[in-house]
Amino acid sequence: MRDLLSTPVRIASLVPSATELLCALGLRPWLVARTGFCIHPREQVADLPKVGGTKDVNLARLLALQPSHVVLNVDENLRELADALRQQAPQTELIVTHPCGPEDVPALIRQLSTPFAAQHGVGARAEALQADLSQALVETPSTATRSVLYLIWRQPWMTVARDTYIARLLAHAGWRTEPAVEGGASGAARYPELAADAPLWRLVNEVWLSSEPYRFGEAHLAEVQTLAPQARVRLVDGELCSWWGARTAAGLRYLRALQAP
Repeated sequence: MRDLLSTPVRIASLVPSATELLCALGLRPWLVARTGFCIHPREQVADLPKVGGTKDVNLARLLALQPSHVVLNVDENLRELADALRQQAPQTELIVTHPCGPEDVPALIRQLSTPFAAQHGVGARAEALQADLSQALVETPSTATRSVLYLIWRQPWMTVARDTYIARLLAHAGWRTEPAVEGGASGAARYPELAADAPLWRLVNEVWLSSEPYRFGEAHLAEVQTLAPQARVRLVDGELCSWWGARTAAGLRYLRALQAP
């Protein structure tokens, strides 16, 4: 780990959830780069330089900002980017995140706060986030009782495997995602495609249309209801269901509220 007392801290966050969490930890003054998808908290990141998207980072622009730390994610960023950074900027510390459920977030908060613990207030903010998350984990049920098809994309229809953060967050709040598959540590299998004539459409209690990464809207409700006539179809806040870290506790409470009739 770097000696933060002698080395200037310059953090590049290439993960939307991580950028939000770093700001929640009070580290905005040390952020020097973000992706175009790192949009929260809006008032804090508006003037933060962008270096492309999560999958198409402009490496030259990123290196020109001379980050001391780069925050990456297994699902969000490409392995090739991490390899290029290790080769071209060996002095830069890479922080690779991969939370796969709400139970992983306490360790994640430690992972993103510990390297910067010398900065004033970071430790206290981390403790506050941990305490709120612990309370939310206790408040929400841990047994999934209702089946839900959680859609993240259209044409083709795409959903989530059960070993993703989204599915595990839903499961902790009482929702059992279908299909009953696991996608592995990384790769496309974590977000399986679903044919329009798949039997699963007619077996689930609910179908949820996420607001991201595909922006489902009111116009899609009737289309999906035709595919799953027996299910309750509704729009859900994709950020609360998929952004980990600073909003995991809020996500659990949001999903608990969706259990109401």
